[in-house]
Amino acid sequence: MERANHPYRIGISGSYGGMNLGDEAILDGIITQLRASVPAEITVFSLNPQDTERRHDVDRAVPVRSLTRKESAAEVGRLDLFILGGGGILYDRDAATYLREVLIAKELGVPVVVYAVSAGPLVDPSARQAVRTALNAATVVTVRDKQARRLLEDVGVDREIHLTADPALLLREEPLPIEAIKAEGVEFERHLVGFSVREPGPAAPDIDPDEYYSLLANAADFVIERLDADVVFVSMERTDVQHSHAVVAHMKNAERAEVLRRSYTPQQILNFVGHLEFTVGMRLHFLIFSALREIPFVALPYASKVKGFIEDLEMETPPLGSISAGQLIARLDRSWDTRNETRAKIRRLLPALKDRARETNRMVVDILTAQREREAA
Repeated sequence: MERANHPYRIGISGSYGGMNLGDEAILDGIITQLRASVPAEITVFSLNPQDTERRHDVDRAVPVRSLTRKESAAEVGRLDLFILGGGGILYDRDAATYLREVLIAKELGVPVVVYAVSAGPLVDPSARQAVRTALNAATVVTVRDKQARRLLEDVGVDREIHLTADPALLLREEPLPIEAIKAEGVEFERHLVGFSVREPGPAAPDIDPDEYYSLLANAADFVIERLDADVVFVSMERTDVQHSHAVVAHMKNAERAEVLRRSYTPQQILNFVGHLEFTVGMRLHFLIFSALREIPFVALPYASKVKGFIEDLEMETPPLGSISAGQLIARLDRSWDTRNETRAKIRRLLPALKDRARETNRMVVDILTAQREREAA
């Protein structure tokens, strides 16, 4: 009877504690839904436990990368449920690392929910094998975009793969005093257009920095001249500051551009995005934040997860590698002129996306409830 009444012990593992605001928005979405649904003792398997405990309403955080397998098994073994995700964590270089705890959970009989993940690139045979083995052992597998579902099916995941949506779609803003943004040099006297860049890396191996620096610089200069606007580069991760400055260095109107350099929470950036009139972005969660504030945007999709979100909003954008500066400028010009239609489309489609974002939590609650009923029988 005592076990039947205790809070559910839930572990969550993903790319958390790494100071990426998109990942922290995902974790906030997962935790907020859990807290509203069930009594829970939440442990996050984090890259930086101190940061995770400071940012989020969790009971514990453990340093997942420094745990031995035996130590990790002790943490996983005490759980009622292990959550992997969300986010774009199943790609060649790091898939096996993220999946270690899933395989441990399988050995220990702990149910696993794969929570609204993206996948790819996945071409390495050993990574594909790890994904296939781990996900076929999961209780529930959910993805946040159709491309991930197709890829996981191709890899050999033969259980049902549910299409849900990114839990960051449920993020709520927090106040951000406008003076804090003005202190970074941002003025609010003209149209203000936000830009988002990202670094090349294992999840986006095909990005050529020099090409996209020049592409975005041309786009920013066009926005400044065509709209009589100022532009502000919004950093979703520490390294974005460096790459934003690299874009500004390629601009001829650099004096009309600012780069946000200070640290903000995802909720504060969500608030700030509401002050923008238009956005141009590479980072998925910058685009999600734009949609949440009903700000029209042009996306530069570097990965399938970005393309999937754009398709959910019935918007078309070519892959970053196949668009010229002239094509991008033409798209910006057209998108600015049709921004009111885009805003109306976001307003129409977003509620269904948010409901999809809640679906994975519903599945988690069903698993926990059924588990508790079996224990009580």
